[in-house]
Amino acid sequence: MNAAYKPSVKRFSLLLGITILVYLFGMDSKRVEHFYSEGFYSISSVIQRAISGIVPSPIGDLLYILLVFYILRRIYLFFRKLKSRKLKKTDCLVIPLQVLNLLLLLYLTFKILWGLNYSRIPIARQLGIQNEKYNTPELVLLGQYFVRQVNALQNLQRADYNINDLKTNAKAAYDKLAKKQVFFKYSSPSLKPVLNSWLITRLGTEGYYNPLSGEANLNMRLPAINLPFVTCHEIAHQLGVAREDEANLVGYLVAINSDDPIFRYSAAYAMLRSILFEIRVKSPDDFDRLFKTINPTTIKDFETDKKFWQAYNGNMSEYFGAIFDRFLKLNDQPKGTDSYQDIVMWLYNIHKKDI
Repeated sequence: MNAAYKPSVKRFSLLLGITILVYLFGMDSKRVEHFYSEGFYSISSVIQRAISGIVPSPIGDLLYILLVFYILRRIYLFFRKLKSRKLKKTDCLVIPLQVLNLLLLLYLTFKILWGLNYSRIPIARQLGIQNEKYNTPELVLLGQYFVRQVNALQNLQRADYNINDLKTNAKAAYDKLAKKQVFFKYSSPSLKPVLNSWLITRLGTEGYYNPLSGEANLNMRLPAINLPFVTCHEIAHQLGVAREDEANLVGYLVAINSDDPIFRYSAAYAMLRSILFEIRVKSPDDFDRLFKTINPTTIKDFETDKKFWQAYNGNMSEYFGAIFDRFLKLNDQPKGTDSYQDIVMWLYNIHKKDI
């Protein structure tokens, strides 16, 4: 083998071998839950948050920027070398191997730092929540229940929370549930505003978890009433809840049990949105009747959301517009109704005794 190939080939062989092992490890959910989610990740994530929490700026976003610059620089150097005709024969193998090595390294970094949580035991099962299906009449009853919840909470005195308020109140809400179930234990909180809220909003993102730094990043440009629930949702990702529907479930349970009525309203409001979306698709007449029972404050919140996303992201505004638009076209939505099916199903199973 040519000596120029050896380092890249050895690195590729090592990374590929580790990738295969990680992939095989992730095929057993019980093994992932015990050794990774409750073991390695429960320690590594706290260390990440303890370190990133020292700095007020989002470290993870800066790391992403550095990574992008590194990749762009490598691409620039490659084309400059190509233009100057200084490419060697060995480069025909070395450069593709370097690209593969970078991709494998990024994959492994993601999986080891957080991504293996996708393979853990389903969160609903861990929390003892059933997966019993509901029919349309039961869905409407669930909608009526959540309308009662938002109607009861809509007269609260609202306040515009800053990032520290959200972090403090969310931490208190998680601590409250952690007294009943260790699953909700949240140590070393690290919640930060996104670095570029305009860009994130244009992408239709309310917040995100950064595996490189362990930070929960929040889009503070959002309408204020959404922020408490989104905060609890993103913190759920920090606790190793990888899937979006499961993070919605955990975020809802935490926020709805908070001592802060604004958090409770934000949770009920977010869930009512998803429930109304399904009712609107499955039974427009029931939707019309139910919608008329919603208080004016919540209606105004729906309209604020719709106008907000309409101004920044047309696809997201279509989702909120579905609540108002009788002629909803499902194929125009960025997410189909299946995206909300599980959270609505879990809400039904949580509250079926109440409805």
